[in-house]
Amino acid sequence: MIEFKKYLPIGSVVLLENANKRLMIYGRLQKAEDSDSVRDYIGCLYPEGNISTKQTYMFDHDQIERVYFVGFQDPEEFEFVDKYLNEENNGK
Repeated sequence: MIEFKKYLPIGSVVLLENANKRLMIYGRLQKAEDSDSVRDYIGCLYPEGNISTKQTYMFDHDQIERVYFVGFQDPEEFEFVDKYLNEENNGK
């Protein structure tokens, strides 16, 4: 199994616990409009894509049951994730 420090890359395709439809991650560290809570990811149905704001799903890493595909990673992605992790660990 592939290990991640915290965040899967954009474009990753996952299945959440107790779900039967896969999601594609298109954002990280998302704040809900109707609360102050911040979730690890925002995703849309796969393979449909982001077709409606009513079909977006915010979720946390620990809700992921299975990773089907890991999104694109390059030095820019690794730097971005390290920055997020450092800011999160420093209380920013």
